[in-house]
Amino acid sequence: MIPIDSFSKIDAHIHFNADRTNVLQLADQFGFSLLSINTEVPEFPSVEKQHTLANDHHRKSEVDLAHAATVSTEGVFEEDWAEKAIANIKRRLAEGACGVKFWKNIGMSIQRPNGSFLMPDAPELEPIFSFLEEEQIPTLGHQGEPKNCWLPVDKMTVNSDREYFSAHPQYHMYKHDEYPDYWDHIEARDRILDRHPNLQFVGLHLASLEWNLDQVADRLDCYPNLAVDLAERQSHLYFHAAQDRQKVIDFFETYQDRIIYGTDIIDDPEQSPESINEELERRWTEHWQFFSSDKEMTSSQIDSSFKGLALPKEILEKIYRTNAEKRYNL
Repeated sequence: MIPIDSFSKIDAHIHFNADRTNVLQLADQFGFSLLSINTEVPEFPSVEKQHTLANDHHRKSEVDLAHAATVSTEGVFEEDWAEKAIANIKRRLAEGACGVKFWKNIGMSIQRPNGSFLMPDAPELEPIFSFLEEEQIPTLGHQGEPKNCWLPVDKMTVNSDREYFSAHPQYHMYKHDEYPDYWDHIEARDRILDRHPNLQFVGLHLASLEWNLDQVADRLDCYPNLAVDLAERQSHLYFHAAQDRQKVIDFFETYQDRIIYGTDIIDDPEQSPESINEELERRWTEHWQFFSSDKEMTSSQIDSSFKGLALPKEILEKIYRTNAEKRYNL
């Protein structure tokens, strides 16, 4: 197994939501730089606060902490919203943001007065995507949820999804036909990429196609400016490796220049720094073992054992560092 400290790395998908340094200290220990992605999550600190936290700690810390901005949907149905949103994006970029994120609230929660859902390819958002394409600004997209969200619990592929949606039926889309279907989200995102072929787009969470690597590959083949990140979809990679390890290896070899590592860890100020660090250390260590070794592994996320991918160092360096550097201009 290649040692985890054999080169510097980037966790290119975290949420730095707490005004403390525990995650930065752990990153220094493990040789990671960090990319915090601002997100319009109701339970998160305000987007303004997220931006301030990342900028302040970027200036103070020896660990490189970059951040991506997000699109505020406040007033999205007002006539001058797009103009204000673009002005805000320009301001965030001038203040150090390396890209702009669109979150799943677009498609899953924001509704028009008539009850229809605002989808990512809606006309209200079109001026934003045109601006981002023209200016070649890295664009990050989280559309929908894992496909398991639209399946019965007994058909889901990973235990974390089974447990979560069993405990939170209000978010289990299988039970809610009034919400857009899984494919509505995927097709809306694909239409954006069709309209904007030069958009520098990162499909977060394996482009929400985590259930089928052939589907991910089809999009990467179709859209040459698309990249994907792995954040919070590691369990699905374990599932695929248990089914057909060589297919997963082939996927990483073929698309080695377009895959970005990230954990999606949330430094939640309501949780103790010790618990956050324990979970992050577990992820960094376990993920590295999966990618860099051929050891037999188990995970609480799936029922079968699986072997690590034993990817060569040159591919690991791309996934763990250089792809993020290039895509986000870090």
